[in-house]
Amino acid sequence: MHVEDLLRLESLDLTLLWGDRPQLTREITGVTATDLEDPGRFLQRGELVLSGLVWWAPADDEAKAERFVAALEEAGAVALLAGEETHGGVPEVLVEACRRHGIAILSVPVHTSFRAVTDTVYLRQWGDLSRRPAAPYALPENVRAELSRLADGTDPDTLLTRSVAHLGTPPAYVLSATGRTIARTPTAPPLPVRRAAEAVTATTTLSVDPDASAYAQWHLHLPEPVGTPPRMLHEIAEVLAQHRRASLRRETAARGRATDLLALIDTPSSAAAPAALGRALEACGLADQDPYTVITVKGAADNDGTVDALTEALHHLTDCGFAVGRLPTAEPGEATAVIGTRTRTDSGTDPIATTLKNLWPTLQSRNAKVPLHGGISTPAATPQTLKGALKQARYALTAASSRRAPGTEAPTSNLAAIEDLTTLDALLTGIPADVRTAFGIHALGPLADDTNPSHRMLLETLDVFLTHNGSWARTAEALHLHVNTVHYRIQRVEMLTGRDLARLDHKLDLKAALLCR
Repeated sequence: MHVEDLLRLESLDLTLLWGDRPQLTREITGVTATDLEDPGRFLQRGELVLSGLVWWAPADDEAKAERFVAALEEAGAVALLAGEETHGGVPEVLVEACRRHGIAILSVPVHTSFRAVTDTVYLRQWGDLSRRPAAPYALPENVRAELSRLADGTDPDTLLTRSVAHLGTPPAYVLSATGRTIARTPTAPPLPVRRAAEAVTATTTLSVDPDASAYAQWHLHLPEPVGTPPRMLHEIAEVLAQHRRASLRRETAARGRATDLLALIDTPSSAAAPAALGRALEACGLADQDPYTVITVKGAADNDGTVDALTEALHHLTDCGFAVGRLPTAEPGEATAVIGTRTRTDSGTDPIATTLKNLWPTLQSRNAKVPLHGGISTPAATPQTLKGALKQARYALTAASSRRAPGTEAPTSNLAAIEDLTTLDALLTGIPADVRTAFGIHALGPLADDTNPSHRMLLETLDVFLTHNGSWARTAEALHLHVNTVHYRIQRVEMLTGRDLARLDHKLDLKAALLCR
């Protein structure tokens, strides 16, 4: 379906405010309704954007409309449908911004609902091009009533099976954003996580709750074609959305209890009172699940989806309870969880870290514009050692956020575990950048000024010398120098830094300083 197709539908009564032939012939791949001032991170390329313009006010400057439209262009949106109800029309500054950025803009009259636009697009995507008037509902009234009653009180498997029973119970799944199978019908075989994650992005998969974050989405997936009106499938998705919203309310309540637990763990005193800590763990369902692992994740500063992202990731852990919340001292966009493992492992590898590292690329892909960094602690044997585990997780988070692949600006990994920090270089990545810089400057002294060609030469010699374990001959060979020249340069390094490179501790100091540059 193309943008111009919407203008031909009298039922929608849309008005073109700006758009030339290239804009109007763009293909629509989906619809997103939003009233965020910066919606870019929630959009997919090819989507139609519906906005009631609640984010804009007549007193706002032109730059606000410019930022909104620029975000649409960067995300690859095909057109903006702006509602007239909030302001009695569409602001001219918004139309001009769309003109500058090459985004078609259509006005939506008060009597046309956004739902009508969404249904029109998805009906076409599912192949139903009929212009015949449709009944208000495709599902029979008795079926809708039964499903509505079930939505709040039954399990997802039963609800899904009953929802598609009148279709002959075809294979059907409810999948999470990262490919967890939340529900499947008896005719649907188990779906591996990797295949399910691919199915989430298929054109025959419907979002159950479009208002949820990219990480908290549920999806209705039918792997085989069904001869049923698309409207009916959307109504089934709405029933599942009702169940999903109920589960989100429970998650919100659980997050409050988790936040209380984290505040107790992070108390400024040396240790929280054991009794209070025990009660907080019990409230979160973790009282008897030691040892515990702590994980801290950070996304964009203005993004609320970090808690959803961490919650979704931890649902992939088997036989592990967890509590996800926010630390009172957390930076914006940061979430933390305590994971109960119930059993200890002597395998030498952390199964929690392994599972999450394998999952992380898929989780990240669900909102690729928002980098997700995470840090994982070692297991805390008792509740009293949780504070130490929390410090470990935050240190590992800093390491994941700051380490870089050689010769690039990209992080080598967005998720780091304390068990990964097995080298001096890895350990130093967890130190805040400003501290690393200060240490390097003070340890190297005048050599820290690498704008001086002589200093750059001495730093290179020092680096090669330390890399070759202080061997004069191998350093000379690597640099194509005479051994006496190496001796002279190292003496200059010692004089300028005040260090004695015959001493191991001074060698380590300068090695660390080089790594901190």
